[in-house]
Amino acid sequence: MKIAIAGTGYVGLVTGVVLAHLGHNVTCVDVDEKKVETMRQGISPIYEPGLEELMAANMERLTFTTDYASAYRDAEVIYIGVGTPEKRDGSANLSYVNQVIDQIAATLERDCIVVVKSTVPIGTNDKLEQRLREKLAHPVAVELASNPEFLSQGTAVKDTLHAARIVLGVESQHAEEVMRAVYAGLDQPMVVTNRRSAEMIKYASNDFLALKISYINEIANLCELLGADIQDVARGMGLDPRIGNKFLNAGIGYGGSCFPKDTKALHWVSNYYDRELKTIKAAIEVNDQQKLVLVKKARSYYDSLEGKKVAVLGLTFKPETDDLREAPSLVNIPILLDDGAEISAWDPVGVNNYKRFYPDEITYCDTIEEALRDADLCLIFTEWADVKALEPETFRSLMKNPIVLDGRNCFPVSKFAGSGVVYDSIGRAKVE
Repeated sequence: MKIAIAGTGYVGLVTGVVLAHLGHNVTCVDVDEKKVETMRQGISPIYEPGLEELMAANMERLTFTTDYASAYRDAEVIYIGVGTPEKRDGSANLSYVNQVIDQIAATLERDCIVVVKSTVPIGTNDKLEQRLREKLAHPVAVELASNPEFLSQGTAVKDTLHAARIVLGVESQHAEEVMRAVYAGLDQPMVVTNRRSAEMIKYASNDFLALKISYINEIANLCELLGADIQDVARGMGLDPRIGNKFLNAGIGYGGSCFPKDTKALHWVSNYYDRELKTIKAAIEVNDQQKLVLVKKARSYYDSLEGKKVAVLGLTFKPETDDLREAPSLVNIPILLDDGAEISAWDPVGVNNYKRFYPDEITYCDTIEEALRDADLCLIFTEWADVKALEPETFRSLMKNPIVLDGRNCFPVSKFAGSGVVYDSIGRAKVE
């Protein structure tokens, strides 16, 4: 099939590359000429394990362009994978999606299925289809389908090639047949429903996972006060098949491009219809507070952080990605700077992105050892493999005051017993 992809972020680019891998001829469209030229050279503009290798293996079926007219004109299927960032009130900003719809309407010259992969509020596809049909410049048959994505940054290629399910929101047999043909090379369960149910599946899934994270973090905070161990608690819970062991790792809250945005968007929708989802509201509030746990711990060790050297290990919201969206580091580092702390930060892939926010205010280190040297505190924000491989002796020998505040529970508590290091994590006993 001849397929066009609008947008080359995590969703659009991964989708395009995987569809090319399945044998389709794919044209990826982006407004940034520099980014497009980079992709033409087989270089991925985002850090995502396995993506660049899959691009290289399928370049003969991949085209990258800023010329949306040529891409959309005779495409059999057009995917929309542009961003839907939150507005100030928490609702989804659909301006980029609407812009693509208008471009398709102005250029499409053949019958086509337009597939919305962008996360949009329930009912949006109905409105987009009406908008598209009203603005069509040529007499063609066009229909929208909802095909939400469930990829995670760091495992996006695997999540797409080996998805737990493929959700198709369609309003006709024809649209279903076309979408099944697109994914004929994959062998995952397909959930075929109407568009509004597909849109809700996306929000309900992400928000449920956010609920699990916020819940286990609240339990972790209580564990610290009561002398229980959150990892033992989570293990005991996770063995129950009704609960499962996924998303029960206590820490300093969720981040990224999906959970924060999607919880706020669904909360906004529920309020709009005067049916507030109190559980979602609570998850948002808990997560906002959880991001501040390490700063509160840090302040308990010193009367003042003025002039204290603080080593920060990890800047991205999770390992195996350079994405900083809603990363706890973006909340904590400004507070530490305001408190007068001197920040030495290490991250294997996130530094260049972080410099856009703080080009000169903090010291960026090439190695973990450099960040730790002579530090009064160490704060762990991201559970990178290199961090998890550290030994207590590294902290003890390099830091001026070996106090480690672990926001991701990277180490067994027992590892630090008798080490000469203060180890303070989430929901577990503190090693003095």
